[in-house]
Amino acid sequence: MMSQMPQPTALSRCPSCEEPLDAADRFCGACGYDLSTVSAPPQDHPTIAMNGASAGLPPAGPSMDRPLTQDVGSTDTPAPVHRAADIRGTDSGGSELPHPERPEHPEHAQGDPAGILPPAARRPAGKPSGVRFDRPSEPDEYPLAPPAGGPDREVPADPRTADLPAPAAGAKLCVACRAGQVDTDGYCENCGHAQPRERDHMEQELGAVAAVSDRGLRHHRNEDAFAVSSTALPDGSPVVVAIVCDGVSSATRPDEASLAASHAANEALLAALPLGTHPQAAMHEAIVAASEAVNALAGPDTAQGEHAPHVNAPACTIVGALVTSTLLIVGWVGDSRVYWVPADRTSLPARLTEDDSWAAQMVAAGLMNEAEAYADERAHAITGWLGADAYELEPHTVSFKPDRPGVVVVCTDGLWNYAETAEEMAEIVPLDAAERPLHTARVLVGHALDGGGHDNVTVAVMPFPAPQQGAVSA
Repeated sequence: MMSQMPQPTALSRCPSCEEPLDAADRFCGACGYDLSTVSAPPQDHPTIAMNGASAGLPPAGPSMDRPLTQDVGSTDTPAPVHRAADIRGTDSGGSELPHPERPEHPEHAQGDPAGILPPAARRPAGKPSGVRFDRPSEPDEYPLAPPAGGPDREVPADPRTADLPAPAAGAKLCVACRAGQVDTDGYCENCGHAQPRERDHMEQELGAVAAVSDRGLRHHRNEDAFAVSSTALPDGSPVVVAIVCDGVSSATRPDEASLAASHAANEALLAALPLGTHPQAAMHEAIVAASEAVNALAGPDTAQGEHAPHVNAPACTIVGALVTSTLLIVGWVGDSRVYWVPADRTSLPARLTEDDSWAAQMVAAGLMNEAEAYADERAHAITGWLGADAYELEPHTVSFKPDRPGVVVVCTDGLWNYAETAEEMAEIVPLDAAERPLHTARVLVGHALDGGGHDNVTVAVMPFPAPQQGAVSA
């Protein structure tokens, strides 16, 4: 059977390139388009208009004169081409614009030695043009002129160099310009710089004890808190106190919980110790007072149980230490820690607390060794904390009688994650820690930040035995 030949089309123009066609063309002579695959357009027979009237041809509009293309003459010479540069124009006032002379050889026009630019963009040397190719180089800086003043107009002062009025007594100065006062919204009234939040980095030194707390490098706020103080026992001997609290991030308002707990515990110790309460009993009661302060933060919006399973009451951990001339007392709930680092580094350091955590429970039950337990992703899940939703409050208190001088390091897991064992902690504690507790606390916080700063970091450093100058009440 013979194959069916393509039939000629009745199209007048190629549907691909709009080239005029003859009735017998089967392929476009310009682009080669197969015209047999295109069916003739159907005739348009509208039936009814949208407004209900019979549809017909649209009324003829006013005639429009259009420019005609000149046909090729009998000599096959193409019609002249007119470019935009050949057309005279007028300016906004109606005056005729000057007509630039054409160069004899446009390809050698200034600014286009290779003849790449189109003729309209070329210009002869020394002739004006709407496009500048000789644009001067831009300056590196644009000096700003001072604002113009006048007899009745005061020129504003430069806040960087002007003599500003002395701030009021007790006013907080801007950390950026060091001149303007900070308003209640936390912005400088002089330069507008936003001030860092007060708890992002805190330091305190009382001579016999120092503490530093930092937000770290990954958290958006600091949920740790501390309190350091010193007082005297009834016999006049000194006692120094350090309390460190770590807010539970998964709880509601953990920053408020840690702050309330640290203040409550510190105040309880300062009230009980001068009255002759045994330091270990005073530490136990201080943790109970801290728990009550955190519980008081839980309101109806933090109700627990099946009615609000997605809301956790404010919660935190707590660890505290107090030193006298003969005793070292430690108390805690949670996974913040206390380390003992002797002044004689040939003696062994020690960790004085046991974590209330999943990993510690696994080790205590003999189900895992310490390395395996703390390598588990559940290692830092705490089993004890302060808060209204805590299972049961069980304060841990321990009393020690060191036989040699040393320093006590009280810290959150933001530090001990980077120096977990007692030996690792002793390696990063400076040798002069007892003489420079604030410097030592800064060094330890810096160690955590250098390690990654994944958590808030809080460290308190106190020498043992308590020096006599620590007897001044804070």
